[in-house]
Amino acid sequence: MAGPARSLAVLSVAAALVPRATLAPATRRAAARPLATMAISALLFDCDGVLADTEPDGHRVAFNAAFKEKGFADDWSVDKYGQLLETGGGKERMTAHWDAAGWPAGYAGGDDRRALVKELHLRKTAIFNELIEAGSIPLRAGVLRLIDEALADGVPVGVCSTSSEQAVRNLVRVLMGRERYDALQIFAGDVVANKKPAPDVYLLAATTMGLEPARCVVIEDSSIGLAAAKAAGMKCIITKSSYADREDFTIADEVVDDLDAGGVDLGKAKALAG
Repeated sequence: MAGPARSLAVLSVAAALVPRATLAPATRRAAARPLATMAISALLFDCDGVLADTEPDGHRVAFNAAFKEKGFADDWSVDKYGQLLETGGGKERMTAHWDAAGWPAGYAGGDDRRALVKELHLRKTAIFNELIEAGSIPLRAGVLRLIDEALADGVPVGVCSTSSEQAVRNLVRVLMGRERYDALQIFAGDVVANKKPAPDVYLLAATTMGLEPARCVVIEDSSIGLAAAKAAGMKCIITKSSYADREDFTIADEVVDDLDAGGVDLGKAKALAG
């Protein structure tokens, strides 16, 4: 999830494992229904800040831990990280940071810098996955409900993120359970060359899943994610997260605090899709 004026999620770090509910049998049976007559083509979710509050107390913490292990003095505050989220993608975020602040000593050339960013991003992803596995990061309100409503009605569901594919897949599997994980399609990380605000990841999802973009509804939390969804020709609902005060959501189709508080259900998504 990042944006020019960025709105990502403030994490309440939970001590206990998030419940891993399984899909009801009726939900599994419904997945085989034909989709041609549905008013909505698909529900597509961003990951960070939308599925879970991962940014300030998840990804940021993992980045800082990776920097410390490497012996670097870089330590991103909550406010600094909000600024960095204007750049989509973790590797791109580190590159933008050091391009502006100066690169660590010994990393003068392009190849050395790319290798450093790759190394640190892999370590950061491993640390982030440890936080997920430990149950430190809960799902946001209404996420499981809306996903289960869609799957029970035969509506395809996807996750489209600029984050590492490994991190996104791990989050979905651990926090949502294996059956939902198997039912969702995931597009993340370097699966596209141009990350949000470019529409590429949403267009890839539409092509791969055989969707009509104009009848897709995207759930996002950032202005760069919103820009990506709208550039792909899709409808977009914003669920505000902890960096919402940095964001401009003028072009969103609807803005809510969270899916439950905003009363966002499958009926509302279908009405939006037209």
